[in-house]
Amino acid sequence: MRAAKWEFNVASGFFLDGSMIPRSEKRNIDERSEVRHPSASSTGVLEFRGRKHVVRLINVSASGAMVIFPNTPNIGERLLLQVLDRGVLWAQVRWVKDGRIGLSFAAD
Repeated sequence: MRAAKWEFNVASGFFLDGSMIPRSEKRNIDERSEVRHPSASSTGVLEFRGRKHVVRLINVSASGAMVIFPNTPNIGERLLLQVLDRGVLWAQVRWVKDGRIGLSFAAD
């Protein structure tokens, strides 16, 4: 009897960084369910894989934030984000695109 040979193939070379789902039309309306506010500070500290990085905050809402971050975390990855007016928050990566990441804050 011959042993089965297992091969592992990657479906594609794409990463979940927002580039693989192109938008055919630019958004004309804001479909988000809550208002985003500028943060009291324009920077925060993001802990990513054991290292702390100063990041620029684009906006913050009650449930999440958008930050400029040159690294590419995995969708679903949990990170710590320290924001001056909010303290230290657990956040989960929801999307990654063009040097920005969208985070949702973990429910307490």
